[in-house]
Amino acid sequence: MKRSRFVAFSSSLLLGAVLALTGAGTAQAAEAAALDYVALGDSYSSGVGAGSYDSASGDCKRSTKAFPVLWKNANSPSSFAFTACSGARTGDVTSGQLGPLSTATDLVSITIGGNDAGFADVMTTCVLQSEASCINRVNQAKAYVDSTLPGKLDSVYSAIRAKAPNARVVVLGYPRFYKIGGGCVAGLSENERRAINDGSDILNAATAKRAADHGYTFASVVPAFTGHEICSGSAWLHSVNWLNIGESYHPTASGQSGGYLPSFRAVA
Repeated sequence: MKRSRFVAFSSSLLLGAVLALTGAGTAQAAEAAALDYVALGDSYSSGVGAGSYDSASGDCKRSTKAFPVLWKNANSPSSFAFTACSGARTGDVTSGQLGPLSTATDLVSITIGGNDAGFADVMTTCVLQSEASCINRVNQAKAYVDSTLPGKLDSVYSAIRAKAPNARVVVLGYPRFYKIGGGCVAGLSENERRAINDGSDILNAATAKRAADHGYTFASVVPAFTGHEICSGSAWLHSVNWLNIGESYHPTASGQSGGYLPSFRAVA
């Protein structure tokens, strides 16, 4: 084959490949744009701690900097419903958040279970009471996660599937809160910090198991938050905030954009 013909032939193959890839990219973009996305869950999904709250959401404190909104802004789904709410427990999801779900729903995200396990009371006990009281309260929460929470998660996950049988459901976990041996010289003891981290690990393991048993995808945020825990010097989580106690132990805006968003995006 002459060189000129070879070059022309090679160019046509390259052009065809580029057009094919471009077509695939366009098709993928169109597919992403056609998604109907519903974001459920508790304060870690609503964006408490990130600021910039939608006043219309009231006490649910839905933030424009929460990962569901950031994902929506980047992907422009055909519809987006944001019903996650600060303080939500499993029963709150089933009773008040599932309205937007339907057979047309393609994608669902959810964080839930921390409030059922007594997250706020655990942290209050650990901040205000003794090390022994803190560790005992964490152990009570761990026992609840082992014995009672799986059934409550089953109820939520089954209800989601019943209303949105065609949806891809992504269940996101919770970060570890503390960097052990980090830069904190005051506040909780290292034993308390280890106990809280261990409690988070157990909660994540239980949630991942129930999600998998329902055919859902579990997205751990622990890797993304590693190096950004409280006491790390570059924290993506609020420590105790006495001026705004509700934001304590919640992700900052950086925690939503740098921790939750990429963890969700990797599997959505």
